Amino acid sequence: MARAEAKGPASRKACCLVSEVLEEAGLDRQKVLKLRRQVLEGIILLCRWQLERMGDAPGPPRGEGRKARRVKLD
Repeated sequence: MARAEAKGPASRKACCLVSEVLEEAGLDRQKVLKLRRQVLEGIILLCRWQLERMGDAPGPPRGEGRKARRVKLD
């Protein structure tokens, strides 16, 4: 680690910098993985909910339910 500090932060690996930022924020690898899993499960839940809504109440077929607008031509 002493060599990397001597060369400057530009020579350090990105993965090491990310790990250091996470450590400073108080997040370890296990917490990050748990949080990532929760976010992904939330996205899945939202998608399932949207699919259920689409299946329960189908909208009017395209072309029906709307009148055409009048357009003036010069």
